[in-house]
Amino acid sequence: MLEKKPYPIEAIHVPVKRVKTLDPARVEALANDMLENGQTTPIRLRADGDRYVLVEGYHRLEALRALGEETVLAYVVRARLH
Repeated sequence: MLEKKPYPIEAIHVPVKRVKTLDPARVEALANDMLENGQTTPIRLRADGDRYVLVEGYHRLEALRALGEETVLAYVVRARLH
């Protein structure tokens, strides 16, 4: 079972492919919702040495970063085996 824990935002790497998909309006809407309700859905990360790689939840991550948060609630998942 996955365990939801806080992780430092600075330790999270966002793949270049994901960076191109950022929608600033969506980030702003999520940030406003998080001000009222907090982070309700954890993001997903995978471990990569001393850092974590974002798997899912880029807009949530950026909304928290915009709010000045230092940590994000996340699940660490294993990389898919091909």
